[in-house]
Amino acid sequence: QVQLVESGGGLVQSGGSLRLSCAAPASIFSSPAMAWFRQSTGKQRTLVAFISREGVMYYVDSVKGRFTISRDNSKNTMYLQMNSLKPEDTAVYYCNSYGRPPSLWGQGTQVTVSS
Repeated sequence: QVQLVESGGGLVQSGGSLRLSCAAPASIFSSPAMAWFRQSTGKQRTLVAFISREGVMYYVDSVKGRFTISRDNSKNTMYLQMNSLKPEDTAVYYCNSYGRPPSLWGQGTQVTVSS
């Protein structure tokens, strides 16, 4: 069964940085785009950023200038560099394909930002 694996989360103070990784099977990584999503307690999962196969990137307004999405096509791995973290960034972060029906969600990685 294909599986997405997110890693790199943790506890960090406000203003700190984390780098998330997403390992995906080739069948998913070949999607038109890959994306990071996040879900805070009691809220719906929402898009954070996506990157196309060609490297076109999109960010939601709340993370622009702080987060950087990237991908290594040779490793079927996507990254999210998160700088200047804020308490409101606290959430479970997930990755998945974008631009096609999502694949089975992975476990996600918890990011907690303390004030």
